[in-house]
Amino acid sequence: MTNRVSAIIPAYNEAQNIASVLDVLKLVREISEIIVVDDGSTDDTAEVARQQGVTVLSLSENQGKGGAMKAGAAIAHGDVVLFLDADLVGLTVDHVKELIVPVVQGESEATVGIFEGGRASTDWAQAVAPFLSGQRAIRRQLLVGFEHIDMAGYGVELQLHRQLKRMGISPREVVLRDVTQVVKEEKMGLVKGFSARMRMYWEIIREIPRI
Repeated sequence: MTNRVSAIIPAYNEAQNIASVLDVLKLVREISEIIVVDDGSTDDTAEVARQQGVTVLSLSENQGKGGAMKAGAAIAHGDVVLFLDADLVGLTVDHVKELIVPVVQGESEATVGIFEGGRASTDWAQAVAPFLSGQRAIRRQLLVGFEHIDMAGYGVELQLHRQLKRMGISPREVVLRDVTQVVKEEKMGLVKGFSARMRMYWEIIREIPRI
């Protein structure tokens, strides 16, 4: 039986970026549903997503990335769940298929996408810590036993990586050539963006004792 794939996009104030990601996902025949989780955005993220004809789950308050991912997974129907960030630049249909096909075909329980050739800052960050990538495909049944992801914020990828490791699962690394993402300083300005980046790092560091 063919595995169904649910694509889940957690998004907070991504009205300027999300449409290009959704345009790509709608071209991937293996994906049976696309769910955008609007994480309490104050911009038009939800409306932009609805105009794309995808399912939109709007959270009344910002829950953080982990909370948004958990909320999306809770309403997903697919056997395989694909998580992607809403601010990707350079994403193609081939990239998406490289992430989902190994899981759909049973070659791997999970995959993780690693940027390469996009921009130096994002390439370097993922070369140093590939387990922090937000681009992942995973069998949905594995998410049932995961703890704390709704409380992890930006530390959710660390949680996913460590809990898969506990299960004896090593995600297959998939190189996403020429893919990068819009950094916080570009979205919010230098001062606010830097502050948001520091908050993101703190949420990641905070998760380490939970493991």
